[in-house]
Amino acid sequence: MFKKAFDVLYLPVISVIAALLVGSVLIVAIGENPFAVYFIFFKNSLFSVSGIAYTLFYSTPLIFTGLAVAVGFQCGLFNIGAEGQLYVATMATTLAAIYLAGLPAVFLVPVCFAVSFLVGGIWGGIPGFLKARFGGHEVINTIMMNMIAYSLVNYLVVGPFHREGTQILETEFIPEAARIPRMHDLLPFLPERIPLNFGFFVALLACLVVYLLLWKTKWGYEIRAVGVSGSVSEYAGINVNKNIVMAMFIAGGFAGMVAIHEVMGYRYCYHDSFSQGAGFVGIAVALLGRNHPIGVILAALLFGALNRGSLFLDLHFDSLSKDLVMVLQGTIVLFVATDKFFKQFVNIFKFKPKGEVAPE
Repeated sequence: MFKKAFDVLYLPVISVIAALLVGSVLIVAIGENPFAVYFIFFKNSLFSVSGIAYTLFYSTPLIFTGLAVAVGFQCGLFNIGAEGQLYVATMATTLAAIYLAGLPAVFLVPVCFAVSFLVGGIWGGIPGFLKARFGGHEVINTIMMNMIAYSLVNYLVVGPFHREGTQILETEFIPEAARIPRMHDLLPFLPERIPLNFGFFVALLACLVVYLLLWKTKWGYEIRAVGVSGSVSEYAGINVNKNIVMAMFIAGGFAGMVAIHEVMGYRYCYHDSFSQGAGFVGIAVALLGRNHPIGVILAALLFGALNRGSLFLDLHFDSLSKDLVMVLQGTIVLFVATDKFFKQFVNIFKFKPKGEVAPE
């Protein structure tokens, strides 16, 4: 029990602390006070109403992409294509909302939700099919699909669907009926300028769905069994290829649901290069969250807080920029990836719960 708790909870916490310590060394080397830097970081992201709201806003797409990567990992797949999946799904959701503008909100909103999931799922399912049918490695295939997605949506927003009268690479705005409420509508004390929207609740609901699917259903058990051992699962009668395809489809679907946050709740149009790497940060979120929905939420909140706090570094420190966040994120991933070091550290010092006897 203790070992499982250590793996799930303590190792990610230790990884974050270790990354902050490494960041402190870098900050000192630059000539700044790490306590002052981290104070600015977290003061503006966690210790004010607007700071918390912005943290939740930045965390929302990371929850979706973290789930996209975590579902793949649970099936033994490395879905590095969340970035491409969210791009094509966001463009498709925008176009669906524009061309179905005559529908009432009660129909249009669910249709847009479905389009975001289905298009992202199809884009993720293609590498899954290639993996299952031809043995093509999903990392290579998803990277290639990312490049196709970038080129495709860039052509669409530059060419046929570019909004007239502006040099900004955006599409036309979606109709009011396709928009979801801002959090200000539910909590009037939040300033209207804060873009936090109901997409955050959709992200939390998605985490619940993933938990119920993977840990409370026979299908989810099969997905996780394939992730542990494909050959053993096949021997037990599990259709390995079907689960690979479906896992990648579901993973891509959750990445595509970033469109709900971005298009339906924030910009109300497709904006070129809007993601800022959310699909790749989702890899770090899933690793830090140990591929569990609760861990994904907590990791996304951490990275959301870092993104929010980084905006104030340029204002308060001449020798620091928001790029420090990239260093911290990368360092966290490195420590998570080297968790065996921490386990060996624990064994060396015989760090054990009361009542257990350490091995000689």
